[in-house]
Amino acid sequence: MALQPFEWKDKPALIEHLFPVQKISAESFKEQMAGSGKTLTALGSYWKGRKPLILNKACILGALLPATDDPLKDLQIFELLMGMDSQTMQKRIEATLPASKQAIVSEYLVLPYNEQVRKAKRPEELPDSLFSHAWSKVNAHLGTSASSFSELLEQIGIARFGHRPRVADVFSGSGQIPFEAARLGCDVYASDLNPIACMLTWGGFNIVGASAEKRIAIDNAQKELAKKIQTEVDTLEIETDGKGWRAKVYLYCLEVHCPESGWKVPLLPSLIISKGYKVVARLVPIPVEKRYDIEIVYVDTDEQVENAKVGTVQDGDIVHSPNGIIVHRVSINTIRGDYKDGKENKNRLRLWEKSDFIPRPDDIFQERLYCVQWMKQKSGGKNFDYEFRTVTAADLKREQIVIDYVQTHLADWQEKGFVPDMMIEKGDETERLYRERGWSHWHHLFNARQLLFVGLSNQSQIAVNKFAITALVDRCSRLCRWDNSAYKGGGGNSANVFDNQALNTVWNYGCRSFLYVADYIQPNFKSFSVTSKTTVNSHTASNLETENDIYITDPPYGDAVKYEEITEFFIAWLRKNPPAEFSHWTWDSRRSLAIKGEDEGFRQGMVAAYRKMTELMPENGIQVLMFTHQSGSIWADMANIIWASGLQVTAAWYVVTEADSALRQGANVTGTIMLVLRKRHQHLETFRDDLGWEIEEAVKEQMESLVGLDKSVRAQGSEGLYTDADLQMAGYAAALKVLTAYSVIDGKNMVVEAEAPRQKGKKTFVDELIDFAVLTAVQFLVPVGFEKSEWQKLAAVERFYLKMAEMEHQGSQSLDNYQNFAKAFKIHHFDQLMSDSSKANSARLKLSTEFKSSMMTGDAEIASTPLRALLYAMYELTKEVEVDDVLLHLMDNCPNYLPTKPLLAKMADYLAEKRECLKPTKTFDPKGEASAARVMAEAIRNQKL
Repeated sequence: MALQPFEWKDKPALIEHLFPVQKISAESFKEQMAGSGKTLTALGSYWKGRKPLILNKACILGALLPATDDPLKDLQIFELLMGMDSQTMQKRIEATLPASKQAIVSEYLVLPYNEQVRKAKRPEELPDSLFSHAWSKVNAHLGTSASSFSELLEQIGIARFGHRPRVADVFSGSGQIPFEAARLGCDVYASDLNPIACMLTWGGFNIVGASAEKRIAIDNAQKELAKKIQTEVDTLEIETDGKGWRAKVYLYCLEVHCPESGWKVPLLPSLIISKGYKVVARLVPIPVEKRYDIEIVYVDTDEQVENAKVGTVQDGDIVHSPNGIIVHRVSINTIRGDYKDGKENKNRLRLWEKSDFIPRPDDIFQERLYCVQWMKQKSGGKNFDYEFRTVTAADLKREQIVIDYVQTHLADWQEKGFVPDMMIEKGDETERLYRERGWSHWHHLFNARQLLFVGLSNQSQIAVNKFAITALVDRCSRLCRWDNSAYKGGGGNSANVFDNQALNTVWNYGCRSFLYVADYIQPNFKSFSVTSKTTVNSHTASNLETENDIYITDPPYGDAVKYEEITEFFIAWLRKNPPAEFSHWTWDSRRSLAIKGEDEGFRQGMVAAYRKMTELMPENGIQVLMFTHQSGSIWADMANIIWASGLQVTAAWYVVTEADSALRQGANVTGTIMLVLRKRHQHLETFRDDLGWEIEEAVKEQMESLVGLDKSVRAQGSEGLYTDADLQMAGYAAALKVLTAYSVIDGKNMVVEAEAPRQKGKKTFVDELIDFAVLTAVQFLVPVGFEKSEWQKLAAVERFYLKMAEMEHQGSQSLDNYQNFAKAFKIHHFDQLMSDSSKANSARLKLSTEFKSSMMTGDAEIASTPLRALLYAMYELTKEVEVDDVLLHLMDNCPNYLPTKPLLAKMADYLAEKRECLKPTKTFDPKGEASAARVMAEAIRNQKL
């Protein structure tokens, strides 16, 4: 019997009861590591904050699938639909193997899940037939009759909401969430304040998600545009030398007059042109003209290349020697005339005007072409020969042709919107453009050749060709540094503007020829056919007017990337002549309206946004709120937002979503927390004294449920679902679920409390409640081997150290986990306990041999604790101190030794067990640590006093 409309109206969602976070983490990490191989990256690699499609799929399915009274079966069906079951994994691994090796795929299926994922294709990379075996099992469990995701989602959407599910994201960003929802078959509403975000989202639906017929039309339009520009370039004869060679890259540098010597000096941080090809620049003094010629030279040895490493820009100074004897060194700040006017940075640079695109003769900074890389196709093949050459008079003549062409057309192109005429608004990211170069309009960031390419391209009014514009300007700008370290692709590389998320000025840059950049006009987009209804609008999240069933959002909490500023780099090119498809969006970054940061304005903006979503959601609607855990006040902030928006938490999950990176000071986030939210339907009141047992009961029930499911999975021979970090998040969720169910606590209206402005350094009522809830949740994370009463006797820092030793034993070494637990246990300086070799995804605690005798006394949190005394005793054993002497020292170092003695022995046993199975490295000897701990445990127990 088919599912009936609203049959599941009041059924809880699967994501509210279970979520296989370890497998989803492995899949998410795999996708994030794919880099340019990710599905939507080709639309705009400059937008970095992308939540993995696989995670978005899990959220959408988890919000729609019902939680039944058979959680193990629910899990099996979910994993089938996610492509995580063993049969699908076999297909995914086979897709990476040659036919001759597919017989050994079973050898991979016994590996840990994350190892299987590393070897396998991602589900999105394979055709829909990947799931052909799943539908009979899915239909049998759910009562559906589907043979595709679009059919399944329509049927379960009708069972929940009476129609195909409507999914919305009002912070759409790069469009990852809306695209995945549409690809699965949901109707989608996407919006963002930023028109570039709207454009990326539109591109996911209409380019990557285009039908086969539309893709042909798109490809033809791109090829036609590239051909048109190449024809114009060839007609002008500005990129050929007349001998069969075509230009690949032009290298430019700034030049200044040295006030100390009177010489004109090229600003080159390095004289290396190409490490791979062993090419360097040599400065040849021309004393009569007080300037340098620049010769491009091929050298013979790596040593000669290394000798050219240091150029004329050193530590903010220009350094040069015309005669090889006297060295002149002058600060560039001095040449530029930097000074402070109150709080404002100023200097003597002339601000460029709207008509400028090259420096004027009397400007402080001039610009110079100093090298050209040429390429020529080899006979009888597709490969090329490459040459770096000294700039010739013929090259300069071709440069002048380009300058004259742009000079002739610039005013007209600016009037028509082909080239920007938009002023640069000062901000955190854009201020340096004024201060460091004198650039006042966005087109100043592009030289004549770059303005020519992009100006010609921008004359197309075909929507898909506007993606060529954003791709071109990201690779054709005065901000594209020259990377001389590349050994392939001709021996060097002109980097993207946004190879990091900032508008960084450079002293020398690479300018690609049109031949070298034409591929970005016609990229190889991936193809998925999106047939559901999609809408993209540009407005603030709080101006939403359309009702939706499910909201999945990733708001810009504490976002260090100033998208509202850096995207003006692109907006400037598109705002005056957007195609019809984009014309209804507001082509302005609207910085003042952007929700950003962590301050009071952010919280108020978030409340307005989530309150509007709550209003425009059915009574059984559901929201999934994603955020990265960067701030110690995050839980209180989110509780404020949730309370004030009329929502309550029903679940929380933690998924690793980011790639590894070096350990940085402060937070180094590698994961995403997802809060599952429902409308708060009842007006309930309680008192804080009564909350304790209720939170405790809720956390206990949550823990028992998840641990029970984990044991059932392990009993069937599968890997466990959850680590302590996952259980910690689930405990927080249970606590928040209890808290946010109440409208009034201690007689205080929680909406009013949530909306009250924060006072710096002062805890609010909500902060105190969250602290209480978190501490209550943490109490249930008692390691096996300790009684709850024993565990609570330990200092917070001792519990943290022992708990993280267990996490390491479980194989979890994400720095993020240490940070999260440190916040939960109220550890202020957890970094004191961490090994100096810690990295983001290979962090670990110090061993006793790394503590040595440090932090025995003083202000350190671990100082003077029984655990610290025990670790010192273990260290002494490794230094071959006699056991009896070690025990005497332990008695001196450990306060209240006699009553603490049984607990010391238990801690030693515990550390021995947790260290025993860890893999040693050159700097890490867990076996020796385990042995010392075991000896101490026996010695303490057998000690005669």
